[in-house]
Amino acid sequence: MLNPIKVYNTFSQKKEEFVPLFDGRVTMYVCGVTVYDHAHIGHARAAVIFDVIYRYLKYRGYQVTYVRNFTDVDDKIINRANAEDRSWKEIADTFIDDYSEDMKALGVQSPTHEPRATDHINEMIALVSTLIERGHAYELDGDVYFSVGSFSEYGRLSKKNIDEQLSGARVEKDERKRDPRDFALWKASKPGEPWWPSPWGNGRPGWHIECSAMSCKYLGETLDIHGGGKDLVFPHHENERAQTEAATGKPFVRYWVHNGFVNINSEKMSKSLGNFFTIKDILNEYHPEVVRLFLLSHHYRSPVDFSQETMKDVENGIERIYAALADIDVLIGQSQPQPVAEGSLSALEAAAYQDVQALAGRFEEAMDDDFNTAQAVGAVYHVVRALNRFMTDKQFEKTGQALAVLAEASRQIVRLGGVLGVFQVPPADYLEGVKRKKLAQLAVSVEEIEQLIAERNQARSSKNWARADEIRAGLQQKGIVLEDRKDGTTWSVV
Repeated sequence: MLNPIKVYNTFSQKKEEFVPLFDGRVTMYVCGVTVYDHAHIGHARAAVIFDVIYRYLKYRGYQVTYVRNFTDVDDKIINRANAEDRSWKEIADTFIDDYSEDMKALGVQSPTHEPRATDHINEMIALVSTLIERGHAYELDGDVYFSVGSFSEYGRLSKKNIDEQLSGARVEKDERKRDPRDFALWKASKPGEPWWPSPWGNGRPGWHIECSAMSCKYLGETLDIHGGGKDLVFPHHENERAQTEAATGKPFVRYWVHNGFVNINSEKMSKSLGNFFTIKDILNEYHPEVVRLFLLSHHYRSPVDFSQETMKDVENGIERIYAALADIDVLIGQSQPQPVAEGSLSALEAAAYQDVQALAGRFEEAMDDDFNTAQAVGAVYHVVRALNRFMTDKQFEKTGQALAVLAEASRQIVRLGGVLGVFQVPPADYLEGVKRKKLAQLAVSVEEIEQLIAERNQARSSKNWARADEIRAGLQQKGIVLEDRKDGTTWSVV
């Protein structure tokens, strides 16, 4: 029997056993991006975190309906469109395509539904109308506001008191409002803005009502998981909860899940500080799996610090895993390993197999504890270290059972890596990419190296040891390390 999954619920501020509303089925809504610019590394973290949660829930056997939206009408979109003399729709379409390319490059799986706000105006109007009918909203000259005072539980999600709520409300300052905290559900049209007809005149929806309408349409009035970055807790998710529960009279979300921020060299990412990185910037420098592993290297609720040193460490770590998988591939070669027969294992093989057998349990234990990807990755590193000790042990023999243990280890690493979206590249291909990247940095070509190795082999055949040593030393100075094996000389880049 599988252990229960524990999820930290922002609402209760504690870990709770995960029990979906319907047995075997999970509904999950994650706030997507406002499409007015290229997505940045902070957006990547939210996308990757909830992609992994999505993957793990499916791994655990749940049928998951996952919705991640696009906010395609917003002040920022309109402002950019007006500044560039383009239509708001053109801006939105451009950056929706751009974001989709980024997600594909990062290996983020497509959600079940990926709705655009502007395709659901009718649902939003219906929801606003219900709120007015129930006394939770009011109209002012074509604008419609939610009455915060009508919802007694306002502030329970964010744990903000009245003064903090008032401070946050200053973003939507309007002296006409009954309460400064009241927020816009519908905005009357202004010159140069898109609009849609409504019972209150031409206008467009407020930001918060969009997610309520889309989540209810695709997932029902009560969701299992609602996710997003910590910056969305207030006011966005607080407002979402208030307006949805006021309209339906039902609990809106069972588990509120929020990820931490990405800092740059221990500072908050900001264009003004010059430490702002788009997803494209990062992927131009690092392999997508390196980026994913970096984003998963800390617990999702904790901040993660981006720096060149950190990324180098992650690169080295994933390279070690792929190197171990490549060594296994070489050892197995063209053979077809048989299933492991525990009674036929040597002591050395049995010890290695014990670590392999424990891997899935350690991985699942970590993921069951509030999706602790850092510990899950640690479980993989642990078994890889054990495999390296096994393959380099003086007593290691290439027996059928030894190969069976190694084959099972490789299978498990790739299978569990699939939950994290890493270790999915053929090992030889990944390492070849690493090698070529390093060579580009060293300004030396594969052809030059192979030529020098051939010359060195000739020198060794002629017993010209001085020349052979000279070539080895020269390559080493350039960061190329040679290793002489029975089947020939191999090289690597340090």
